Amino acid sequence: MLAERSLSSFVVVASLVAAVSAFGQGASSVSATGAAAALKKAGTAPTAQSKPAAFTQTQSSPPRNISATVPSFSSSSMPHLGYARYPWKLDIVATVFWVGEQPTENNPTPNDKSSWDTQWMQNFGGYDDPDPTKRTDNYTPIGFTPKQNPFYVALPYNDCIDYNSHKPEASRVIPWFKQKFVRSGKTVLKGQWIAIRYGNRVCYAQWEDCGPFVTDDHDYVFGNARPKNTSNRGAGIDISPGVRDYLGISSSGRCDWRFVDVSEVPAGPWRNLGSNNHFVTQQKVEKAREHTEISSRLEELRRMRDAYFQQNGTGAAR
Repeated sequence: MLAERSLSSFVVVASLVAAVSAFGQGASSVSATGAAAALKKAGTAPTAQSKPAAFTQTQSSPPRNISATVPSFSSSSMPHLGYARYPWKLDIVATVFWVGEQPTENNPTPNDKSSWDTQWMQNFGGYDDPDPTKRTDNYTPIGFTPKQNPFYVALPYNDCIDYNSHKPEASRVIPWFKQKFVRSGKTVLKGQWIAIRYGNRVCYAQWEDCGPFVTDDHDYVFGNARPKNTSNRGAGIDISPGVRDYLGISSSGRCDWRFVDVSEVPAGPWRNLGSNNHFVTQQKVEKAREHTEISSRLEELRRMRDAYFQQNGTGAAR
């Protein structure tokens, strides 16, 4: 009887080891679920350059179905349906700009760098070609996978004067200044999420540059004023080709936008890519944690197996 019980114990332990080992082998392909609602993202060093609006003559393609696989998230990360912290800016002219855009008469400042990233095109991974025929159904350019979120915008305010100092009003006008401040001269704006609404579609994107045309319009960006820029039909926001294609909006179209907290950003293609993307970062953290937990459990089962053999001998299974 003792031998039979020992054999049963060995079979149970061996089965557990085999099952968890098989699970561990497949765990690397499992995307983590859930995203933290309050991750902080520090920006790169800024420059005080002004960023004019880009203008494209290309009409956008109609809205596309989201074909990219998006991870599932808990209900706590879905948009709030009641009170919103930030109000909508209504009827704002949007122009299209893109990473790697070369200077023209209407846009004298190249977009190979941004107001906060002197190597923007390199860090993005390449030229974000706005030509609809040269873009994928996943809202990315053909030929490479962007290393940063392809859903990005520019708004006409820069919180920094140079690499070492903020504008004097920045701490007063920016709602999240105290929460995100790291040091003088390091932006608290880069990476902030916003919602853009056009018709019955809403797209989510991150603030990655300054413009159109002006970089000091805090009364509009954070207040109730209309954009003070008068160029390009008074444009008040620059949107990326990915945002344009998702919304189905043409350059100089009118949209609404507002800031959103990370907890308000729903599942969508804007969550899928980018080292600057809060959701991608959190997925990596959770995946690493899951791998660590599985490794710890496997090690525990191996110790149980070794202890069994030390107690019962290698011939106990015969």
